[in-house]
Amino acid sequence: MLEVRALAFGFPGRTVGSGVDLALAAGETLCVLGPNGGGKTTLFRTLLGLLPLQQGAIELAGERIADLSRAEIARRIGYVPQGQAASFAYTALEFVLMGRTAHLGAFGAPGRRDRELALRALEALGIAQLAGRPVTEISGGERQLALIARALAQEPRLLVMDEPTANLDFGNQVRVLERIAGLARGERAVLFSTHNPDHAFLAADRVLLLGEGRALAYGAPRDVIRADTLQRLYGVQVSVVELAPGRHTCLPALSR
Repeated sequence: MLEVRALAFGFPGRTVGSGVDLALAAGETLCVLGPNGGGKTTLFRTLLGLLPLQQGAIELAGERIADLSRAEIARRIGYVPQGQAASFAYTALEFVLMGRTAHLGAFGAPGRRDRELALRALEALGIAQLAGRPVTEISGGERQLALIARALAQEPRLLVMDEPTANLDFGNQVRVLERIAGLARGERAVLFSTHNPDHAFLAADRVLLLGEGRALAYGAPRDVIRADTLQRLYGVQVSVVELAPGRHTCLPALSR
């Protein structure tokens, strides 16, 4: 689905990160962990073809991302940006229907099938009852789910989410994580970023630790998320505790 080899990324005249290697297959979920300013969003923008790579290779289903048009990328990759405020009172259905733009011509209008796919995306995220509600009148967690539904309506093979739980309360974080854990199935893969290593334990098959301008570790959560790697990544002492077989949590050591 997605293969990245020896990637260096950043902006003209400034490298943000380098040495990134990863492979993401259909049915898998990959989480990127890293501190503020660690390059997660810049990495995602590079994977989406919005920024030119500085070195290495990015391939989507065997094709170089640089060789794909913006329309082709939009049909293959769904992108959920960091929390987005609602400025216009579109209904949730209209909001999600915007995800079908990638499949319509310049002056095309959504048809019956587009509406069916938008409704199906709302149902997949458990918010079909919000279809007629203005997005300006729903909660932050519901709006985040609507953003994910809009990306799903594109029928992407790869879903990329930049900190989908940011600025959400605990309950809404759990609801969003529950949906993320179920989105990677069949021919779809999921890539998301977070600041909370517990979220990677809950929803990811593999983890990439991004810090110090490079990839620090990559692998299964239980192998990568350790006390030493988290201290190196965030500069704080953390204990990784096994709660039950296959269940872990991270406890910071607070100085008193």
